[in-house]
Amino acid sequence: MRFTALGTGTVALAARRSCAGYLVEDAAGGGELRLLLDCGSGITRRLAERGSDWQSITHVALTHFHIDHHGDLPTLIFAWKYGMRPPRQRPVTIVGPVGTAALLARLAVAYGEWLTAPGFPLAVREIAPGERIELGGETWLSCQPVPHTPESVAYSVERGARRIVYTGDTGASEALAAWARGCDLLVCECSLPAAMGIAEHLTPEQCADLAAAAMPKHFTLTHFYPPVEQVDVRAVIRSRYDGPVTLADDGWYIDIEDE
Repeated sequence: MRFTALGTGTVALAARRSCAGYLVEDAAGGGELRLLLDCGSGITRRLAERGSDWQSITHVALTHFHIDHHGDLPTLIFAWKYGMRPPRQRPVTIVGPVGTAALLARLAVAYGEWLTAPGFPLAVREIAPGERIELGGETWLSCQPVPHTPESVAYSVERGARRIVYTGDTGASEALAAWARGCDLLVCECSLPAAMGIAEHLTPEQCADLAAAAMPKHFTLTHFYPPVEQVDVRAVIRSRYDGPVTLADDGWYIDIEDE
């Protein structure tokens, strides 16, 4: 699997960081999986800039309903309807926590019926904790509730013995750490410095605690508000966790090799 960070920023707009969005795909290019995790503002542009195969994305999974995590979803659906020649026929599944179908229905009221009936099969699959959804290519998706908004979840993408965990937006959570333990890649929000800490987001110190408890093979940080970038985040993480650490930028990617 290849994991690409398309957007590593927040709603505090920054020139070099788009809002949240991450692409998981078959690294060899021959598989069926093209999973977009969140689709915040700027993600459709990032897909185009990188030459990503946006036309054949198979799934979009939303972690929660804040606009910096779904703002470009209508644009993406519009592009699939009108921006492809020939028009798209391949089905797409939108995955999300309970309330995702209602979110899309509200967006359709604003933008038009095409959003939920775009002329190709578009399914909405609400996922609950404890469920595992087969995405194709022997890849599975599951979720874990996290403390951010009432609906917020983290996602685990698994193929064979390999596992990628993406926290989405979250506050501190021992349950999340236990759930993510031993994963190959843990992609973790790192929003605010300790002096600005709030219960709904993580500070570098809380990220360090999460890494120490979960012990991923690779720890990657994202979702940076500008003030946290004034902190030596890497040094804070190193105080608790001695594995590989990446502070992701838009366009960073990593390949998770099959065994």
